Amino acid sequence: MNRGRVVLVGAGPGDPGLLTLRGREVLAEAEVVVYDALLGPRLLDFAPPGAERIDVGKRAGKPAPSQEAIHRILIDRAQQGRRVVRLKGGDPFVFGRGGEEALALAEAEIDFEVVPGITSAIAGAAYAGIPLTHRNLASGVALVTGHEADDKAESALDWDALARWKGTLVFYMGAATLPTIAANLIAHGLGAETPAAVIHWGTTPRQKVVTGTLGALPEAAAAANLKPPALIVIGAVVALRDRLKWFEKRPLLGRRIVVTRARPQASDLAARLEALGAETIASPAIRIEPPADPAPLREAVRRAAAFEWIVFTSPNGVEAFFAAMKTEGLDARALAGRRVAAIGPATAARLSAFGIRADLQPETFTSASLAEALAARQDLRGAHILLPRADIAPKDLGEALAARGAAVREVTAYRTVADLASREVTRALLDRGEADWITFTSSSTVRYFLEAVGAERIRRSGARVASIGQATSAAIREAGLDVAVEANPHTMEGLANAIVAREASG
Repeated sequence: MNRGRVVLVGAGPGDPGLLTLRGREVLAEAEVVVYDALLGPRLLDFAPPGAERIDVGKRAGKPAPSQEAIHRILIDRAQQGRRVVRLKGGDPFVFGRGGEEALALAEAEIDFEVVPGITSAIAGAAYAGIPLTHRNLASGVALVTGHEADDKAESALDWDALARWKGTLVFYMGAATLPTIAANLIAHGLGAETPAAVIHWGTTPRQKVVTGTLGALPEAAAAANLKPPALIVIGAVVALRDRLKWFEKRPLLGRRIVVTRARPQASDLAARLEALGAETIASPAIRIEPPADPAPLREAVRRAAAFEWIVFTSPNGVEAFFAAMKTEGLDARALAGRRVAAIGPATAARLSAFGIRADLQPETFTSASLAEALAARQDLRGAHILLPRADIAPKDLGEALAARGAAVREVTAYRTVADLASREVTRALLDRGEADWITFTSSSTVRYFLEAVGAERIRRSGARVASIGQATSAAIREAGLDVAVEANPHTMEGLANAIVAREASG
């Protein structure tokens, strides 16, 4: 029998940036991903699009597969000869039942690997500004399950030993049992004035931290309506938080921002926004596909030497052009002697990845500025210029160059089509008023997003709209929507900075 293998991967506590390099490697090779409830949705984007995704998450008050059922899923998929990733929050072997799953795999003689993850105690405390150890305050850490925290005789916890612990105590999954935890520790001798904290959704944009004394913390957490998932940290190190908290200072913390770029291109903007503290919601309005007829692009690639300039107006155009070159058995040497223009830094960076340095990039990243920059560089009369672009790209650039006497050859390098996969989820999000911003990075994202959700739904939601540039803003206004901010410069960084500036101004 051809048996596959299972990799138990610790995904960390929520921030997708905390996934290890090894974790990302095995996810990229997965044929099946079996994942938990509390994982950031962007983690699943690291798996191949065609991988089977199985949600086995346990959510309070909702039915979920039993642990035995999860074991059967892992064993069944592996026995089919498939590469399975069991994606678990935090670390698989720290209160993650990874040990039980590994034993089940071992008993079934399934090959497996364990990829450790950053456990939530370490990461959650760090993001809250609480060092779990400190030379003068705590020389040890005890990790304890909050599920065992009750005052019944059969409790497995040694409350007397925990109360006498000289270091830091961290209780996992203890939000619901916080009053019992505090009462038991105080009853067994730990001072009611001991500093303590509850960390809700640690390392994510939804992070909330409540601090106080051990005796007062249950009431303070209840007043803040803190629900699972949450960590409880108890010990002198908690008092350092006021000086060491850093995550809450991020300017977009708590903001939910919808990213409408095509999925492969969305990660750059999403990463920038998340680094600023935002929670990003992937709602790709478009999907990039090869041209319906690839012959014109391939013919243009073969005739590259016939053009004085090859002008790229997007990273997608660069990708498509060099993919066609590869199909034709060519590489960057085919562009020897040709001059290359890029509309902006992202396009220039993509060219650089293929070993090509852009000869020209306008100061302002628009079609009009690109045409002016080319005209300033040389007399365009009789110049042969190739424009590999999207099928729905505006004609203004080609017309501006032709008006200056250039012989322009426009070819479809890729198609932009509607992506409706996230339509219902996005509609529901907007209907609940849970989006603070919607970002648009092209007029095509505006067109297809509005076709999917409707302009009126956006108005009712209260979400503000952010635009990458003039053409995109024009499409937004044409739909009857206001543009709250426009990027300057017209880059992903400029777009993120514009949102930050608007948030700061109120």
